[in-house]
Amino acid sequence: MQLTSQSFSDGSPIPGEFAFCIPAIEGHVALGSNRNPQLAWTGAPAGTQSFALICHDPDVPSRGDDVNQEGRSVPAELPRVDFFHWVLVDLPADANNIAAGSHSETVTANGKPGPARPDGSRHGINDYTGWFAGDGQMKGDYFGYDGPCPPWNDSIRHRYVFTVFALDVPRVAVEGHFTGQQVRAAIAGHILAQASITVTYSLNPSVPA
Repeated sequence: MQLTSQSFSDGSPIPGEFAFCIPAIEGHVALGSNRNPQLAWTGAPAGTQSFALICHDPDVPSRGDDVNQEGRSVPAELPRVDFFHWVLVDLPADANNIAAGSHSETVTANGKPGPARPDGSRHGINDYTGWFAGDGQMKGDYFGYDGPCPPWNDSIRHRYVFTVFALDVPRVAVEGHFTGQQVRAAIAGHILAQASITVTYSLNPSVPA
């Protein structure tokens, strides 16, 4: 399989158009357009019954002590964990394209609806659901895509890995408010092929592009 995008190329920085936050002169960050990128895939093997899509950031700090704190920085050597930005399952077997802006067009406070979509696919919740759980103005269930917003004082550039999976089942065995980790577990043993694009992003002006 091959995954391509008109929104960015593999290994390049992700444009701010597809980010949850963009750099700002005052206050460090501002809200971005938060549009989902365009994606297209080819070469699915015979026997494919559905597709799943996951976008995750493997570079999220494992501790929040220094995150977004004035006069401090998140050290590069700090262990990192996954943060899921997009979880989508049950894309039909004849699907091969997702249009830019078709799953997210703006930052939506208090989350976005899901899981069902008109084409029969289903969105899982992304990890902004947990991140904003204690924020009265933003808390909610964030289904679908929400783009990058790494700590503005992180010492490293974050990676965002978009992966499409060709599956041998028409429906992934997850229900309700399912997560990226749950989808990974459910599709294990059902993956016929997969393809990825990795892009990068930083809100720290001292981190080289």
